[in-house]
Amino acid sequence: MFKSFDIGKRFVSMEERRAAGKQRREIAGREDHGIWTPPANRPSAVSTILASSAGRVPALLPIKMARMAASPFAFFRGAAPVMAADLAATPASGIQAQLCGDAHVRNLGAFAAPDGHLVFDINDFDETIPGPWEWDLKRLAVSILLAGREAGDDEDACLDAVCRLALRYREAMRQFARMKYVELARYEIRRRSANAAVRAVLDKAERATPAKILRKLTDGGERFHDKPPLLEHVPEETAAKVVASLAEYRDTLNAGRRRVFDSYRPADIAFKIVGTGSVGSRDYVVLFFGNGREDPLFLQIKEELPSCYVPYLPEVPPFAHQGRRVAEGQLSMQTAATDLFLGWTTIDGKDFLVRQLADHKAAIDPLELKTPALFEYARVCGETLAKAHARTGDAAAIQGYCGKAPRLDKAIARFAQAYAAQTEADYGEFTRAIASGEIKAG
Repeated sequence: MFKSFDIGKRFVSMEERRAAGKQRREIAGREDHGIWTPPANRPSAVSTILASSAGRVPALLPIKMARMAASPFAFFRGAAPVMAADLAATPASGIQAQLCGDAHVRNLGAFAAPDGHLVFDINDFDETIPGPWEWDLKRLAVSILLAGREAGDDEDACLDAVCRLALRYREAMRQFARMKYVELARYEIRRRSANAAVRAVLDKAERATPAKILRKLTDGGERFHDKPPLLEHVPEETAAKVVASLAEYRDTLNAGRRRVFDSYRPADIAFKIVGTGSVGSRDYVVLFFGNGREDPLFLQIKEELPSCYVPYLPEVPPFAHQGRRVAEGQLSMQTAATDLFLGWTTIDGKDFLVRQLADHKAAIDPLELKTPALFEYARVCGETLAKAHARTGDAAAIQGYCGKAPRLDKAIARFAQAYAAQTEADYGEFTRAIASGEIKAG
């Protein structure tokens, strides 16, 4: 009955795990995380981005490229494959956790938990995979710096914000390492009054009701607008396949959630373009109605490709279904607050994630991140990321590695500044490739 458990195995105390984490500094010192020097054989950012576009809908790629060309931060959002390769060349402690994989300020935000209350958490998991916790922290730090610059903050303020991010990550990890595991699983960030930046996102999410989304996306009845290429109806054959895939999706829900899902009927199906990095993947939206027209439900059926980190994590077993990879990564990092309708399915041999399209979701606009909002937001992002890593890794070991001194904070800030410069150089190369016609954007 218990053969999968190591009954009788010696208990390893929190103090021992913390000490083991501290010993990892001999593998990679905390100061080492401040180093970024591009390898001599580093591929061009343009070639990496073009290679990562394989498997996407070719006609949609110019839209993705145009969105990435808007600013260095927009480029950074769509260039996770570039940074994945770069992170693999940086020092790592060897302590693993479930990675968000695309940790940046726009991928944290507010949404409704299953019981309807609003929470703040990571909300994008397309690249999720087990890996070095430092990779998430470094990507999030660079995004804070780039977003702060885009908002017009001076460089000192941006670097200060990165230090606050790393400091709060360390402080929160120390707090989480002492928690009972059930308490950690239930821990949520709401703080409607304590953090003005988070409060603004939560207020925005509160206004993003299904009824409002219905008015925005439909003709006022039971049909989506046709606004190609951003939103348009699919051929009947495709619509039939999407509807047929709901049977497989239904089986991924637990009994209680299946019962809720069965109460809704599909009314319309369309193809929708969302985000920046995701543009080019197949993305369907289905409008359902439950207890009358005042009870709409929107499900997004989103194609999932392998995580861009796969080539750099050969020890991670391959995933049989990419939609399941994303759903289970999200479940493990969010725990109790996960989308009521999260699941996965398959269409024409391709893997898809299923989730709610609009359930009181909202994210920060980088232009809103002017100090002191930048400082406040950096701190809550640090806490949020630490929570996800503590749930899926060894919080005591990570805390032992990070320590009490600000050495890691300063190193992460140095890395963020160096890699932001790399991103701006890559962005320049990218925009030149568009101007020369090597990349089509529009």
